[in-house]
Amino acid sequence: MTEPKIGVIHYNWPGFTFEQFLEFAAAVGFRYLELQAHDVWGDEHRDPETQAASTAALLDNYGLKVSALSAGNDFIQPGADEIIAQVERMKRVAGLAKMLGTNVLRTEGGGPKNSVPEEKQFDSMVECLKRCAEWLDDVDVRLAIDNHGVVTNDGDLQLRLFEAVGSRRVGANLDTMNYRWFGHDIATINRFYEILAPHTFHTHMKDGTGSRENYSGAALGEGEIDLHHAINCLKDAGYDGVWTAEYEGPEAEGGAGYAKCCQWLKANL
Repeated sequence: MTEPKIGVIHYNWPGFTFEQFLEFAAAVGFRYLELQAHDVWGDEHRDPETQAASTAALLDNYGLKVSALSAGNDFIQPGADEIIAQVERMKRVAGLAKMLGTNVLRTEGGGPKNSVPEEKQFDSMVECLKRCAEWLDDVDVRLAIDNHGVVTNDGDLQLRLFEAVGSRRVGANLDTMNYRWFGHDIATINRFYEILAPHTFHTHMKDGTGSRENYSGAALGEGEIDLHHAINCLKDAGYDGVWTAEYEGPEAEGGAGYAKCCQWLKANL
């Protein structure tokens, strides 16, 4: 039996420098990381390609691999110039991802804004994704669209988006908790797992309770999410990617919550 690929996102690690995060992740038992674009292309990194190369070497020292790079994009844009700028930026981020050793970009749909009417949001995302799809094969990169925020936090909409774009390289980052945060009930969320599992490139294994102002994050297995159903749906669909822990609970200090998530994944995958 193949050992499951257990990973963690570089997010919500108070008090940790980047290298302390790497050291802790490796010591706890994570073997894969999801990094953020700003980890290699932030204000302090004037040459992101050089930073990506040095980061890749640092990861290798700890025996860690990158499962995905979070692109930090926004595909809900008011006009052609803004769309082109987003697509060109995404192409450069794709190059950084490949330097880090992954071909998965965790991709945002986009955020609502006054300059884009609600009825135009879907079309804007489709346009950006189709333009990206023109070069995804050439660079061997896949876009994993997250059910994040208030636009793409709907499994039916995500599926419509994939179908409208029509590229085998555009799929899902399946976040197990975000649908609940948005306000969907557990039965609906479980159905979303079922319909999206065949399209999933990457995961966020996350638990908690409640929605919006009543949301409370929790370690895996300590919330209300039917994590076993999500896992079974993904396994039945042949998912062979990384199971990436994301923690937003009250035990963030010292990485305690993430350590709990790692142990839960090891025991339940």
